[in-house]
Amino acid sequence: MPKPAAAKTKQTNETRAWQRMLSGRRLDLLDPSPLDIEIEDIAQGLSRVARWNGQTVGDHAYSVAQHSLLVEHIFGLIVPDASTEHRLAALLHDAPEYVIGDMISPFKAVVGGDYKSVELRLQQAIHLRFSLPPSISQSLRGLIKRADAVAAYFEATRLAGFAEKEAVRFFGRPRGIDPQCLDLTAMATQNAQNAFLQRFAVLESHRASKT
Repeated sequence: MPKPAAAKTKQTNETRAWQRMLSGRRLDLLDPSPLDIEIEDIAQGLSRVARWNGQTVGDHAYSVAQHSLLVEHIFGLIVPDASTEHRLAALLHDAPEYVIGDMISPFKAVVGGDYKSVELRLQQAIHLRFSLPPSISQSLRGLIKRADAVAAYFEATRLAGFAEKEAVRFFGRPRGIDPQCLDLTAMATQNAQNAFLQRFAVLESHRASKT
């Protein structure tokens, strides 16, 4: 006599699309809420994400937290009368990478649109969390990208082994920026985290004093 067929069990393959942060927040990458974003989590993550996939000289990895500080500093040199809000947007320009990491440009080109859509949703949620417009103007975006390119040029030539001619081809030749005023010595993780939080606190204090 044949054995009865085993009862079929229904299985659900639920994909986890959230990350738990050390603050206790649980951030949904597909539908990020500003309420689940904390600056301490951002600083924690960015200080532990290496620029250039870690292919840099020095005793420590050059982190995205330190890169963010550099970009905000260069942005201030390019736009000396920039508002505090604009400087904060520059500081947070790579903030989504505290969750998704710093993918090098060649890999972003391979991944394509899905990566960019996730990054954009995170950026908008981060801006809303810190009372910035979810989408910045085209002109401001261009100025931040210019500061980012200048930072990338100096990082590439001083830290990542690029020849000057090669760096110019990819990032353009920086003009009007004295490299002597830029500190690119890679910090220890905790120092980079603290420096990022301190700069954020300064900018927030400036904003509060104007209200």
